[in-house]
Amino acid sequence: MNIIVNDQPITLSAPITIGQLLEHIQRTQTGIALAINQAIIPRSEWHTHHVNDGDSILLFQAIAGG
Repeated sequence: MNIIVNDQPITLSAPITIGQLLEHIQRTQTGIALAINQAIIPRSEWHTHHVNDGDSILLFQAIAGG
């Protein structure tokens, strides 16, 4: 399975959840947000939402502001 994370290609050998992906790429710190194919995925779904072949994932630092 091939995905893109922040413009970097990643090849995975098996289906994976967002939570597992973040552990795999060592990005488990708090304060990050995530979008898959330009749709924000709530943190509450990270351990159940599966990444699909061809997904484009954007990780970014969430900041407060107004």
